[in-house]
Parts: sequence; C-alpha cells; structure tokens
Amino acid sequence: MRAFVITGPGIGGVADVPEPVADPGQVIVEVDRVGVCGTDMEFYRGDMAYLVSGDATFPMRIGHEWCGRVVEVGDDSDASWVGRRVTGDTMLGCRTCPRCLDGRQHLCEERYEIGVRHGWPGALAERLTVPTSALIALPEDFDSVLGALVEPGGNALRAVRGANLRPGDSVLVIGAGTIGLLVAQIAQAQGAEVHIVGRSERSLDFARSLGFRHTTTLDGLDRAHAFRAVVDASNTKGSPALAVDIVEPGGRVVLIGIAGEPSLIDTREVAIKDVTAVGVLSASGGLEETVELYATGAVDPRPLVAATVGLDATAAILAGERPAGAGPGPKFHIDPRR
Repeated sequence: MRAFVITGPGIGGVADVPEPVADPGQVIVEVDRVGVCGTDMEFYRGDMAYLVSGDATFPMRIGHEWCGRVVEVGDDSDASWVGRRVTGDTMLGCRTCPRCLDGRQHLCEERYEIGVRHGWPGALAERLTVPTSALIALPEDFDSVLGALVEPGGNALRAVRGANLRPGDSVLVIGAGTIGLLVAQIAQAQGAEVHIVGRSERSLDFARSLGFRHTTTLDGLDRAHAFRAVVDASNTKGSPALAVDIVEPGGRVVLIGIAGEPSLIDTREVAIKDVTAVGVLSASGGLEETVELYATGAVDPRPLVAATVGLDATAAILAGERPAGAGPGPKFHIDPRR
C-alpha cells in the first residue's frame, strides 16, 4: 500500500510499504482523512523532542489525527467492528502497569503513540492497524472532516475541563492555532466569556470570523481584566509565566502548548496567588465527549480546515506551504486515497 515515510530531517515522500496485519485484539482501518499538526511538522523538520530522547527514530510514518472505516479484524470476537466508522486514541498503554489499570494509559512508561512514539505506524497511509481498545465509534453520518478533528478536539476539551469554568467565567486563550481555537469554541459552548491572544492580525481576523469578539495581540491585552482561567495553547516559552501573571488569584492556568525550549514559571507567584496549574497531555479520556459535541452541533470545528490535499502533497504541507485556494484556517487535512 501507499504511505508517507519520513527518512530524515526534511526528507520524506510516498512509498510502497507492506500491508498492515491485524493480530488478535487489533483491527485494520481504511483511512479516510488525516490531520497534520505541529508535532508532525516537528518530526519532518527533525527537531521533535522524541527524536532526541530516542522515543522515535527515522524512518518513521506519522499521522495521529485520523478517521476511517474498519475493514478487517484480527479475531472473530471483534467482528462487530467490521464496517464501522471510527477514530481512535493515539496513546496505547501496556494495559498491565498501575497507570494503565488506573485509567491513565496515556502516561504509561511503555506506551506506544500512533504515528509518534516507539515506531507504531501512523495514519498517513491507505490503511492503519489499531487495537480495539483504542477505537472510538463515530456516527455513520459523521463526515470525515469532523472525524479527523476529534483527536485535537479531545485535547482541547481536556484543557477546558482543566480550566474548571462556570457559565459567565472569563477565560483567556493564548494562541490562535488549531488547539487554541478549539479550546475557545468548547469554552464558549459551555457559556464562558472567551478572550484570545494571537500573534498576527491574520490569525485574529480568522478568530473573529468564528464569532470571537475579544481578540488581540499581546501588546493590546488588557492585563487588568479578571480572567478566571488562562489556557496556554501556544509554543512560546514566555506564555506560561504570562498566564500565571495575569490569571485571577485563586484561578487556574492550563498548559497544553509545548515550547521548543524550557518555559520558566516563578512558583512563588503560583503559591502567593493560590493558582492551580494543570498540564494536559493527549486527548485520552476526552474523545467520546468530543464526538458528542460535534454530533450535536454544539461545536463545529470544520471552518478550521483550510484545505484537504492528497497524499503526494504531504511533504509540501509539512514544510509549511499553503496550497492555492486554501482557506484562512490553520489546519490541513490529507486524504490518503487521493
């Protein structure tokens, strides 16, 4: 089958690879759609932290935001999955350690991450092997754009949960990329007053087109505003300290963005302001609720997708190119069948 393979920093392309095989407890998914995210671009550039730690090595196959249809099972006991539309959890724990048994498989020391960690092949391919334990069923009428946005939406949902917002609370989202905008959409759907800080007027204009009125660059931020929570969805090393500085005493700071270098926070300020800091890793535990938010129309993330391209255009997207005719959104999707 065809798959996108990265063989070194800035080097990748479509290659013929062996067909996947489903062992007992696994299924084969025919992939409909795959989202490209910042982590994928870091792998393509060669500066993703897992390449330094040894948790990932070249050659590798990326793609962890996906949806598709089950076409084969490894065990007859899983036959009910055949034909069903699905997405899945990226994090695949060992299922035997204390963290996995406690429902925290996304923190398992030995975990695989689809398209990310320890060599589990990703979804930028015609077909993908997935454990049945990681599958999330999708409604039959759920379109592929929504399906491939469930994984980033699950991350954003967990960030909103971490903010512990009440209707009417004011929340500041730092970062107007895909995760930041999904956080903003979900928080607004729950009745919060959403403010967004972005880097450029282009990104802020797009945020305004989604109905967010309180948008500004950092220079225009009203630091005297009473923010009950601040969600850092950026990759800027100074943003976590900014979040602690401007959040209301007794408020919450949620850290879902990861900078390329250490982000320093003055813990004296955290203690004196009685701030709760929450870290978010992965969509694990937030996927089913995200499907429900999309299915009911409470949140519609589809405008975030600027374009869908074929597998042969993957390298250009990973290199930061915007194809002709692309919309203003921050997200690109790949259709591996094209």
